Amino acid sequence: MNIELKDKTYVWHPFTQMQEWEENPQLVIAAGDGIRLIDTAGKSYYDGVSSLWLNVHGHRKAEIDAAIIRQLGKIAHTTLLGLASEPAAELAEQLIQIVPEGLTKVFYSDSGSTAVEIAVKMAYQYWQLKGVTQKQKFVTLANAYHGDTVGSVSVGGIDLFHRIFGPLLFETIHAPSPCCYYCTLSVQAGGCQSACIGAVEDILARQHGEIAAMVVEPLVQGAAGMLTQPPGYLRRIRELTRQYNVLLIVDEVATGFGRTGKMFACEHENVTPDIMTMAKGITAGYLPLAATVATNEIYQAFLGDRASERTFFHGHSYTGNALACAAALANLEIFKEEQIIAGLADKIAAAKTKLAGFAELTAVADIRQCGLMIGIELQADKLARTPFPPELLIGHRVSMLAREYGLIIRPLGDVVVFMPPLASTKADIEEMLDIIYRCIQEIAG
Repeated sequence: MNIELKDKTYVWHPFTQMQEWEENPQLVIAAGDGIRLIDTAGKSYYDGVSSLWLNVHGHRKAEIDAAIIRQLGKIAHTTLLGLASEPAAELAEQLIQIVPEGLTKVFYSDSGSTAVEIAVKMAYQYWQLKGVTQKQKFVTLANAYHGDTVGSVSVGGIDLFHRIFGPLLFETIHAPSPCCYYCTLSVQAGGCQSACIGAVEDILARQHGEIAAMVVEPLVQGAAGMLTQPPGYLRRIRELTRQYNVLLIVDEVATGFGRTGKMFACEHENVTPDIMTMAKGITAGYLPLAATVATNEIYQAFLGDRASERTFFHGHSYTGNALACAAALANLEIFKEEQIIAGLADKIAAAKTKLAGFAELTAVADIRQCGLMIGIELQADKLARTPFPPELLIGHRVSMLAREYGLIIRPLGDVVVFMPPLASTKADIEEMLDIIYRCIQEIAG
């Protein structure tokens, strides 16, 4: 039995209709080399979505490989329940040095979903410990995606993903999202002149007494189709949440570690949230690791003797895993040594220049870019904003054709997503975008 058959016989894939999977030939990846993936037949492909937005410096990065091997020579894992760990402590120190000023404590977990789950529970318990027990609700944005555990789905807003689980979820307060070219948000020095921010302010003004926190993806709503926020939106949300004594949780799982052109998206607007989550790029795509980072104000509320029962009762078996922390430490060292952030501006500009030519394609209705997070929306009639019939699977067909030309991408519906590893050169980025252009032209015009 070959690998593809074993996979189809035994593996249940995420976000995949398995009937279609079993009926069609599937690509099996056997190896990686830099920003390329290699299948079992030896064919090489650009990794155009960074292995689902994870990979940063390329595959088989020597420094990260070596760091993991060194750690294996010591210990692979030990619990953080009742014990400290050298790699976990070292990484926490370094993370606090790079996150927005004012965040001071790191709580480890193993995925973006769990990092958000922790943030939600942390915010809820914070207010309970402060004696403001009526603060139990969360404000979320339309089109939001924060993960797939029950708590993170509760603060999400993508109906296709979440509607079936409705009876399992806790109730949240929904605010309109500015992240859409159908809705323009205008931000000015004196405040925000839009229905979207106005709706948030109205919610906070009326219900702040019962709201524990507002949860947002900064600058880009990734899973919704790379929908970008207008400048100033995040900063204004921070001002409003402070004004109305509501915690701000910023989900940097997708946007963190250089994806938007800065280490964290919050930096673009000089925002320090009360709680921030991170995952994906934290180990450069090597091993599962996540962190929820909080202010000292949050942390102090949980302090007391055992009898006070102020402990944050949450944890994971692999919390602060030594191998993952070693990979993350090597990742941060590469960011410093190779000046990754400083080198992104030219790559981002090259992508923007190349993307400008996509507007001439008949099916390209919108091009959304924030750093190296890019979404190209395809529609049947871009002037009338008429989508393609879903059964045509236009985005999927574009992605499948790209494989024939040596590029692996994964769409979000009819939004072609392009998020290359930060290690990609300008020439790499231009070549990958040339492939995407060709595929859109051939499939959709």
